Amino acid sequence: MEKEKPSDILSLLKPSMPNTNDIIPECADRYYNALAKAKEHKSKSGKLFSHLAPTKCHSEYDVCGIVLILRQIIVTKRNISCQDIIEEVTTDYVREKMWSASDDLLLRLQATSAGSLLRKEYEARKSYLYEQEKHVVKIQVCESPTTSYRKLPCPLKTLYLIIMPLIMTGLILLQKNEIVKIQSLLRANKARDDYKTLVGSENPPLTVIRKFVHLLDQSNLDFQEELEVARLREEVVTKIRGNQQLEKDLNLMDIKIGLLVKNRITLEDVISHRTKLNKKKGGEMQILTNTDNQGIKSLSKERRKTLETYQQLFYLLQTNPLYLAKLIFQMPQNKSTKFMDTVIFTLYNYASNQREEYLLLKLFKTALEEEIKSKVDQVQDIVTGNPTVIKMVVSFNRGARGQNTLRQLLAPVVKEILDDKSLTINTNPVEVYKAWVNQLETQTGEASKLPYDVTTEQALTYPEVKNKLEASIENLRRVTDKVLNSIISSLDLLPYGLRYIAKVLKNSIREKFPDATEDELLKIVGNLLYYRYMNPAIVAPDGFDIIDMTAGGQINPDQRRNLGSVAKVLQHAASNKLFEGENEHLSSMNNYLSETYHEFRKYFKEACNVPEPEEKFNMDKYTDVVTVSKPVIYISIEEIISTHSLLLEHQDAIAPEKQDLLNELLESLGEVPSVESFLGKSFSVDPNDPNKANTLNQLAKTEISLYLTSKYDLGDGEAIDGQSLMIKTKKLIIDVIRNQPGNTLTEILETPATTQQETDHAKDMVSRAIIDSQAPEEMKHSQSMVEDAQLPLEQKKRKIQRNLRTLEQTGHVSSKNKYQDILNEIAKDIRNQRLHRKLRKAELAKLQQTLKALNEKAAFYEEQINYYDTYIKTCVDNLKRSRGKEKKIPREPKGAKRSKPVRYTAAKLHEKGVLLGIDDLQTNQFKNVTFDIVSTEDVGIFDVRSKFLGVDMEKVQLNIQDLLQMQYEGVAVMKMFDKVKVNVNLLIYLLNKKFYGK
Repeated sequence: MEKEKPSDILSLLKPSMPNTNDIIPECADRYYNALAKAKEHKSKSGKLFSHLAPTKCHSEYDVCGIVLILRQIIVTKRNISCQDIIEEVTTDYVREKMWSASDDLLLRLQATSAGSLLRKEYEARKSYLYEQEKHVVKIQVCESPTTSYRKLPCPLKTLYLIIMPLIMTGLILLQKNEIVKIQSLLRANKARDDYKTLVGSENPPLTVIRKFVHLLDQSNLDFQEELEVARLREEVVTKIRGNQQLEKDLNLMDIKIGLLVKNRITLEDVISHRTKLNKKKGGEMQILTNTDNQGIKSLSKERRKTLETYQQLFYLLQTNPLYLAKLIFQMPQNKSTKFMDTVIFTLYNYASNQREEYLLLKLFKTALEEEIKSKVDQVQDIVTGNPTVIKMVVSFNRGARGQNTLRQLLAPVVKEILDDKSLTINTNPVEVYKAWVNQLETQTGEASKLPYDVTTEQALTYPEVKNKLEASIENLRRVTDKVLNSIISSLDLLPYGLRYIAKVLKNSIREKFPDATEDELLKIVGNLLYYRYMNPAIVAPDGFDIIDMTAGGQINPDQRRNLGSVAKVLQHAASNKLFEGENEHLSSMNNYLSETYHEFRKYFKEACNVPEPEEKFNMDKYTDVVTVSKPVIYISIEEIISTHSLLLEHQDAIAPEKQDLLNELLESLGEVPSVESFLGKSFSVDPNDPNKANTLNQLAKTEISLYLTSKYDLGDGEAIDGQSLMIKTKKLIIDVIRNQPGNTLTEILETPATTQQETDHAKDMVSRAIIDSQAPEEMKHSQSMVEDAQLPLEQKKRKIQRNLRTLEQTGHVSSKNKYQDILNEIAKDIRNQRLHRKLRKAELAKLQQTLKALNEKAAFYEEQINYYDTYIKTCVDNLKRSRGKEKKIPREPKGAKRSKPVRYTAAKLHEKGVLLGIDDLQTNQFKNVTFDIVSTEDVGIFDVRSKFLGVDMEKVQLNIQDLLQMQYEGVAVMKMFDKVKVNVNLLIYLLNKKFYGK
């Protein structure tokens, strides 16, 4: 190896190899290199070989390299001879040649698989071209005439020019429908792109806005829908008021019949109230509500100015909630409750549309924040007290509008509980014990030896009582789960207004008490949403219109107890309160209460997740200016006078600033008018009329419609702010861009209008005037806007330029961006107009649905009136029969048993507990004060005279019905003479004993 060259290696190897065929001449260099490496390795390590580098194949399939790597691992483990090296090199070479020989086969294999795919693509393309043959022919027909024409000789060219237009016309006529469809598609795509630009672009161009300004026009359909909405709204509001009055009278009838049964009042009193109810059912309410519902037109001219001021006053109260919020808290609670139930809800039309619901929510928000700020000292005051605004919100959302969402939320599950006749839930151990004893005695027919009166602890010692109690608890848990699931899964049914006020309540409490925990805040939310809103409806579904009840129908005591038990568990869970103390026997449910509280917690938290009213209703304080119809309210004269009186009484607290607009309006109105002076001479009542008081009372209940307007109209030069001027300017710009082209507003204003453009503009204004003349009175534009519309095009442009300069000074627009701000406002109006039409259709459907529900409720009330009517007629018939059997002897009228006065000293009444105290008088001086109680000729009416040291002091009149009503309402203490405190219950007992012998 040291002396020989690689070229001589073959001659040296052949003699030493057993088979010379194993030596291949082409591998001479490989043999030499392999042996040289082996020799070098042997000289270094003393071994024949320790490592053999793989020979790299020159083929793209590098398999031999892998084989050599594996082989070298084996070679390093044993001694290798020269013969082995030569055989290995030869084998590798042969293998390499074999792989190289297969290259062509591999390529052919790839071509076979790829060829199939290419053929499929080819066939698909060919099929597509055959399908498009008709279209290709059309293209050829259009393209080839020019080429063919050039090849024709001159005589034929003339003929060609005559025939080809005819052929093309025929083809176009044949494809007319397709051409129209293509054109429509292109136009639709263009219009869609333009509308996307109008809606989505931050600064839509004038060219796009011009295409859609026609959407701001009011059509006859718009006027008809607005009138229909106004008519339905009026009908809904009057029906709500009528139903509320009927409900109050029916409740009073319930009380009177109850008192009649107890012989506390006479049958004549009940019959008198029945007559009043029948009048209202028979149409008197309808007459009241439909007496001239035409606003100021229904009254005399001298009252027009006053009523216009009232319209401005009520508009100010409606749109500025701070006035009413302050007024509510200036009045005593009993007065404010009545004021809220009548005037406030009337002022907002019971939120019969989105505008009024938005404004009413703003009032609720302002009043609630004011109440929390001034009257809440601790977090728990909201829960333990009875906040005025919370009470008003709950009352309103429970169905003041005739839309009882509680019915949708609770009716199915409550009805299921009532229909389950086998369901018995009684968690009172004493009651369970007594029922068990009664059952034993009934079954055996013998008196039980068990005691009848036991304590809770004693009752729980009996296994039978425990078993029945456990069964009741299991039923209670099962039924409560159903009610809970119905509530949790129906969050979307919860009124938006109630959820928004819950959000305001939570945020206001957090702001005043920053240390309050999330759990404390959510408990307060739960107190509003569950305890105040839902809980009473679960306990008494018949009283909240949750279920349908026939006249005279009622829920039996077992059903009432079942519902009360469910409500009690949910109430504890909502407030995270466990059963302890006297409810210790229910402690097995405490784990269930904790689990339920976590469900409620998530529910209350999610309920507060609602948008602001501005976003929900897409409204702001300038919405009224751009709407078609003026806001209208339906209010009685009595309510107008009452509101005026309250505003004057609390004027200093409501509007302390002299420059306040409210003060200006109240000054214009002057003193509070009487009903006669309000209505004017045409409604005057004869002073000698014996029924004058009743007549005036009837007139006071007359409802009129007031179309509310702002004190400041948008007259020329009278704009109270830049926003109002901007609205006027927008209307002028819309008129101009309709008739004059241009890419920017600046370009249009600087380019003189042509004669044709002026003519087109004049025609448009004539058409608009015709449409406006057909509009209802309350939907017509103001006089200043009508005058602006009649201006020529050039004068309008000059007025626009003046207005824009003023607006630029106030920062509303800028000439630097070519007044793009006002164009953006016009684009917003176009988008809102579409939304307004959509919402108006939804409002129509909602009003129709509400009116249907109110009519059904009115029908139910009429059914109840008929039921009471039948009952009272039966009482009268029985009375007549009993009187017929009696001897006809003179009888003194039913009334007082004694005609002489009953005299007591204050000390004696104090001893009996009737008199509790007298202001500014010590107890030891009570003996010097006497009271004479005398029955009058009117049944149930008593005169009470007081004397001090024998000197007559004061006199008051007591009505037994008023006392019974106070007792019914839970009033325990009342004042006489504004200083004498008496116990109502003991006073009733004293009168019954002394005058009725009861």
